[in-house]
Amino acid sequence: MINPDVERDAMTTFRRKRIMTVVEPAVLLSCSIPTVRKRLRSWATFTSYNRNAGYYTLPEVPSFDELGLWKYKGVFFSRHGNFTRTVQYLVRQSDMGLEAGEIGRLVGLPARSFMSQLPVMPEVVREKQEGRFVYFSAEPQRAGRQKQLREEAVSRRVSEIPADAEAIAILVDRMKHPDSSYEQTAQRLRRRGAAVGVAAIGALLAYHGVEKKTPDMRRRRH
Repeated sequence: MINPDVERDAMTTFRRKRIMTVVEPAVLLSCSIPTVRKRLRSWATFTSYNRNAGYYTLPEVPSFDELGLWKYKGVFFSRHGNFTRTVQYLVRQSDMGLEAGEIGRLVGLPARSFMSQLPVMPEVVREKQEGRFVYFSAEPQRAGRQKQLREEAVSRRVSEIPADAEAIAILVDRMKHPDSSYEQTAQRLRRRGAAVGVAAIGALLAYHGVEKKTPDMRRRRH
């Protein structure tokens, strides 16, 4: 039996520190690991979806963002539960399904760290489009809408792709100046007589799968 005053003090310390491993509350409560795990469940704590699910936080502590995610000192938590349930939620709520890289950017983890889990996740289906795997909701009506919107987006993107001569000029410039922004590329091309806009450059690189995190892209994603 844990003394109520000891438990209250432990929870006060827990709130102040914001996150803890299982060992820390065990020390505060002077109890075994199995006992403290039961306490963590009774406190309705959230478990981190990274760091081997080794961190906990009290339900009133996180300030979840619009996706239901909270990141603190490199430890990531989700309102939706563990990593699998989090990905299922993100895929289900997405407008056009998600590629692994897109999932990785949302959850803050490299795609290679969870790629093997994606094909076997319940409530998620995988389909290859334009040579890349896209993950859709397993609910047929929702998946149908996601695929329709993705097809429309691809059609718009293809229509924005520059003509062959301009496309070659863009790709050559990007190879020579890989760290340039799209605007800098467009400026150099204009000086050489090619009137190519930033949107056309982005559309071309996205179509060929060589889109990079340039300053332009960082501004659009934040």
